[in-house]
Amino acid sequence: MIKVEEALQRVEANCIKMPTKQIAIRKALGYVLTNKVISPIDMPPFRQSAMDGYAFIHSIKHQYDIVSTSQAGDHLNLKLKANEAVRIFTGAFVPDNADTVVMQEHVIANKDSILIAVMPSKGTNVRLKGEQIAKDNVVFEAGTLITPAAIGFLASLGITEIEVYKKPKVAILVTGNELVKPGEKLKKGKIYESNSVMLQAALETAGINKTKVYRVKDDLKATKKSLKEILKKYDIVLVSGGISVGDYDFVKEALLHNDVNEHFYKINQKPGKPMFFGSKNGTLVFALPGNPASSLTNFYIYVYPAIRNRIGHSEIHRTKIVRTLNSDVKNDTGKTLFLKARYDETNVTVLEGQSSSMLNTFAVANGLLIVPEDVEVYEKGTLVTVLPID
Repeated sequence: MIKVEEALQRVEANCIKMPTKQIAIRKALGYVLTNKVISPIDMPPFRQSAMDGYAFIHSIKHQYDIVSTSQAGDHLNLKLKANEAVRIFTGAFVPDNADTVVMQEHVIANKDSILIAVMPSKGTNVRLKGEQIAKDNVVFEAGTLITPAAIGFLASLGITEIEVYKKPKVAILVTGNELVKPGEKLKKGKIYESNSVMLQAALETAGINKTKVYRVKDDLKATKKSLKEILKKYDIVLVSGGISVGDYDFVKEALLHNDVNEHFYKINQKPGKPMFFGSKNGTLVFALPGNPASSLTNFYIYVYPAIRNRIGHSEIHRTKIVRTLNSDVKNDTGKTLFLKARYDETNVTVLEGQSSSMLNTFAVANGLLIVPEDVEVYEKGTLVTVLPID
């Protein structure tokens, strides 16, 4: 049994980045850049008007003759005189020697001329060439997550494809004779299986939207066979249940039979102690506890950063926060505790119902209070560390 910190180190040490691919920016949402992106143009590529109004050469004059119009998309090849102005619209080309745009609300206009009632300062409402970014400058560094705004910015620069890390193919193998699918009739001795849909939802928070769920009974031969096939096809395998020390817990034996290299088994923590982590030919295997709260806790602690590591994020862990504890917390286990909690801007409250089988409390929690194994008590008012899970 190893400490939480060592388990995290072993997970990170055995993660390798996914292969890369070229992808159209329209399909790149949620992917991570492999290399920096360089701007092929200045943005904007010419001086633009920031307002609907009139472009002119700034001076002490207030009255100007209107000599032309510049609409968005036009290229007005015109040299203004000192007493001339151009009717101009937002995003339109500013004539080369014009240096200021007065918004239309600040002028008195007729068909042929304007009188500026509120004189702007020189340079007002003119977007300079390259104001957002200059040609050959870095748009995004490697490791940048592609967001809707990033897609829009790339498109505005004329970029159609980028290189990203592929997302891993993830399988979930659910074990347990007692499990039935939600919606089916619940017979005595059976329970509804919830871990697969829970883990699928959790995977989406890490950017994995497509997964495959497999199911197997508590049978060693069947478990070996299922894992043999799954390990050939997927980059990450999550196994739910069957990893403890009961007579019908066959997962670890089946994994070792399939030549999965064991990196650790059992962690000095509560909940989530019975977890196996291993790998085979680059495929990562997390055999999670069957108890739902334990399974989800270990997903947030270990699986989430492993996925982010593989798809290229520079920051793989959720950012921990510090809050003031609302009540005393005792730890007589000698283990690291992960307690379901709710926090606000200043405080954190430990919730009732900390059993590893209970999801009702987890469902309203927005954080896990971390109590290190060497801490026996946290008194009310102590500043403590919380891992956000919302």
